[in-house]
Amino acid sequence: MRRGFKAEAERLASTIRSEMGLGPAEPVQAIAIAEHLGIDVRPADELIERRRLQELRDLQYDAFSGATFKLPSGRTVVVYNPLNGLPRTNSDIAPELAHIILEHPVRTVERVGGHNFFTCDAEEEQRANWLAGCLLLPRPLLVKEARAGAIAQDLAQRHQVSEQMATWRLNASGVLLQLRRGRS
Repeated sequence: MRRGFKAEAERLASTIRSEMGLGPAEPVQAIAIAEHLGIDVRPADELIERRRLQELRDLQYDAFSGATFKLPSGRTVVVYNPLNGLPRTNSDIAPELAHIILEHPVRTVERVGGHNFFTCDAEEEQRANWLAGCLLLPRPLLVKEARAGAIAQDLAQRHQVSEQMATWRLNASGVLLQLRRGRS
């Protein structure tokens, strides 16, 4: 990631959250962010049969979590995998929103099990994932939770994100290291 992007993403997430009337440590769902941004969010089984989603999952478990479509009308729609639970769905929708916020173009088309997927390049995926984490679990929220003794499982449950996202944000943000240093 380019130098300075992480701090920029924290500020951008803070601005969006502030526009929504949220405090720095308040929880938010990805769908509420989408509504604020005027982005429609739909489950993929509104577009294809649920059975086909299950076939894809059986072929490769994490092959499809979310995708973004720009319709000819100019409307933007995020489609998510309804086979995933709410915590995973929040963690899947947020990076799609981040791609839109960061204005990432579609780069490639990949085929998995007869299905086409549009993806961004690896650098853009990293930036979108970082911004997604900042939107759902901003640094002030992480600091507050970590000071109260919360672990990733607690964060995931309270803020309806995947445990993987909670673990990653606690570690990658440097909050745990900062608190450990502050205690010594």
